[in-house]
Amino acid sequence: MSGQDPGSEPRWLDEEEMAAWLPLIRVVQELPQAIDRRLREEAGITHTYYAMLANLAAAPDRMLTMGELARLTTTSPSRLTHAVAVLEERGWVTKRNCPSDRRSQYAVLTDEGRALLERIAPGHVAQVRELVFDRLTREQVRVLADVAAVLVGPADALGEA
Repeated sequence: MSGQDPGSEPRWLDEEEMAAWLPLIRVVQELPQAIDRRLREEAGITHTYYAMLANLAAAPDRMLTMGELARLTTTSPSRLTHAVAVLEERGWVTKRNCPSDRRSQYAVLTDEGRALLERIAPGHVAQVRELVFDRLTREQVRVLADVAAVLVGPADALGEA
């Protein structure tokens, strides 16, 4: 798991690694909180719910299996079930049974859900630009994309490491 032999000396972070690690942790913690605050004020939802709606909006027929939606939003199946129930109560998503597999269900973005996204997406994108992209050069954006791709990995296996 840790990649280290029991009883061996830990491989401590050096100065350069620590200088990268501490700000990364701060960004990872503070950025989602800032985005959540704004989305809660504007629409009463979290970034996770926004991501679910946005992924559905981008999907063919505005529909994804619950499993695919969970994977795309890095949400556990139980948390996704709860979230989709909340989104259903608000009229933004409906569930549909899969005709070819009775164990699967689709989450489907409603017209009301799409209208909500159209209303809040401009503010969300403006905030993402303000907090991240407007602070970076084009080269830094490319480096950020490369680093993020390496950290996430080809199989989205971060949680399995």
